[in-house]
Formats: sequence, structure tokens, C-alpha cells
Amino acid sequence: MRLTELVKLASNKTNFTDLSDYFEFCEAFWGFTAQPGAIQAEIVSRNETQYRFLQFKEDGSFNVTRPLNYNLLYPGKAAKGQIGKFLKVLDAIRPSLNTADTPANREVVNRAVYTIQQAVGAALDALPAGRSNTARKINGDLFERFIRLILVRVGIDCTSGVVKIPVEVDGKVEFFMSYQHDLVVKSGSLVKIIGSVKTSSKDRLDKIFIDKFLLAKLTGKDVPHIAIFLNDVQRKGKNPKQYGVNATFLPGHFKGYTVKLNPLDGVYYFDIRPNMLTENILKDHIRTFDHFLFGDLWTLLKRAAVVAKIEPREENSGE
Repeated sequence: MRLTELVKLASNKTNFTDLSDYFEFCEAFWGFTAQPGAIQAEIVSRNETQYRFLQFKEDGSFNVTRPLNYNLLYPGKAAKGQIGKFLKVLDAIRPSLNTADTPANREVVNRAVYTIQQAVGAALDALPAGRSNTARKINGDLFERFIRLILVRVGIDCTSGVVKIPVEVDGKVEFFMSYQHDLVVKSGSLVKIIGSVKTSSKDRLDKIFIDKFLLAKLTGKDVPHIAIFLNDVQRKGKNPKQYGVNATFLPGHFKGYTVKLNPLDGVYYFDIRPNMLTENILKDHIRTFDHFLFGDLWTLLKRAAVVAKIEPREENSGE
């Protein structure tokens, strides 16, 4: 498949309605990049050498992709075999099945999701510069959908939508407050977990913490709030020979909200930053995604829930 075909495919969200759609696109994209002469150049980050950037040829406007962590990425044709393992792991994840929780399977989950989603993001990076905002929006929406499809595969009832919270005055419901969420895990009319699913935490941390605070105040129940992020790095530099990466995570904001407002019930990354593993507060509240899928998810489902109306969120098909 040619790059122009891949970009057209990635630009239309209706092409991604099932896990198989993500898998097939991933195989096609990384298969394309593995072909001799398919890309203009592969650029190694100057400051963190595990990150690389792909530069497309004229068919991709000579654009350079987002940073790709090659310690996580299943490169080229290797992606196909690992993605097959990923599906088998998902089908084995249940509270009653303990055999799926192995270090090897945890690695497959983290790396497969990262590889698949970065295939979508990197393909969209080939859109002309004037459409970069469109690319970011589509990529973010497809990541949300991907995570929801993974949870559905492991048997979780979840959706995106508008949660309408009843507000009572003197024991009587007077009105509803509406909140739009990327991920709503539910059981019938009960909201069990609320989640934010973003490719990056940049400019988004504040709302997640405040949403949890307000819901607790309105309902008197501590409904679990989680956040799932793909990564928190971006390209820095204007000269390809000097490209590096910058972190977009704000540790001070995260610590402040965690200590002075309320901690979230889980923050999960695929490409976790080194300081998240070593700094006080960060290391206690941030982990890789496998911890959610293999353990925390099932614990959080047993926690407090709130009765709420859930209405579908309007989505367009792509651009």
C-alpha cells in the first residue's frame, strides 16, 4: 500500500470500528516503512537516542513524524506476529484467569498498543502542515476508540458520552449537570469508572482532577477517575540534524493537584517518562497501562458507583 493510500485511510475515522481495523492498518503502515527506499530518512534524537523520527518523501510533503520510541515499537514486519499475540492475551484477561498475567504478556500489551497507535499517528503526520490540527484531532479520537475497543474485548461495558449527574436539593432532584467523558465504564445505569483517554497530558491535567472533585461534591460518592495517556514527548529543534525530544508532562501541576485537591485513582502511560518511576508522588500514582488492564481495572469495578444518565457523544467521521 502506498503512503497516500495509508494517509487517506487514517484520515477517515469510519475505517476504524473494530480492533481488526487497527491491526490491519498497523501491519500495512509498518510494512510500508520497512520497504527499501520508502522513506526519505530515519533521524535519531540527539538527547534521548531511543527516539527516532521518520521523514517522508514527496508523497508525504517531506514531513517528519512524531518521536517514536524504538524501545517500545515493534519495528517493520515484526509488528504482525506480536499483534497476533496481543489478541490472544486480551482474550485471556479475566478476573478468573490468572495465566494471562505474566511479564511477557504485560510487555506485549504495552508495546502492541503503542505500535498500533503510533502507526496511525505517524501516518497522519504525512498530512500537509496546514492540516496538522485535523491530524491531531483524528489521532486523539482514534486512540480513545482503540482503548474502548480493548476494554470491550476483555468483557467491560464501556462507552464515551455525556454523563448527566442529578443534583439534589433537600432530597429532590432539581437539575442535572452534564460532563463529557472519553471513557465511561458502566453497569446498567451505574457509572463505575470515568476515564480520560488522551495521546498526551499537555493542557489536559487540570480538567481531569477537577472533574473528579466536582463529581464527588455533587453526588457524595468517590467514583473512580482514571487517565490513560499514550506518551508525553514532543519533537524539539528546527534542524533535522539537531532534532531531540522535550517532555510535555507538568510534574508540579500533577503533584499539586494530587496533594491539595484529590488524587486520581490511576494514571497510566504506554511510554512512561523516567521521572514518573523515581520521583516522590509521581511513582506512587503513575504506572504503565498493563497495571490497569491486569489488576487495577478489576479492583476499581468493586468501588462506589453513581446513578446517572449517559447520553451518546456526537462524533463526525473524520475531517
